[in-house]
This record gives sequence, C-alpha cells and structure tokens, in this order.
Amino acid sequence: MKYFDAGTIIVIVITVLLFTIALFVKGFTNALLLEAGVLLVSIKLIMLAYRNNINYRDLKKELNEIRQLLEEKNQNRIK
Repeated sequence: MKYFDAGTIIVIVITVLLFTIALFVKGFTNALLLEAGVLLVSIKLIMLAYRNNINYRDLKKELNEIRQLLEEKNQNRIK
C-alpha cells in the first residue's frame, strides 16, 4: 500500500480481470490486440498517476523546506 492507493489497486484488479475474461471469450484473435492495447493504456495511466504522486510528495517537501527557511529568516529579522 506504500506505492498505490486503494483506488489504484481496484483499477489494477478490474483491468486484469477484464483482460483475462476477454482472453477466454475472444480467444487468440485480432481482437486480442485491441484488448492488449487497452491493458497497456491502463497500465500507463497507473504509472503516470504513481509518478505524479511522487512528484507531488517531492514538491510538498520542498515547499515545506522553503517555508521553514522563510520562517527562520523572519524570526531572525524580528529579533
């Protein structure tokens, strides 16, 4: 759960489940390429959401560091 939230886990499970069902229903035909494409798009969206989450955490950490520096500078100026 460190890397993915509950919503992402649900999307992963549903996507894999639907892909597996489509594989058995349609078999190994040309339609399987379409299903594989949908699976890859879903995986890419999940990867992008994960990367955005990491970027958000990094940005939040940097903003907190800047805030602390500004507060320290403001306190030093008041004294």
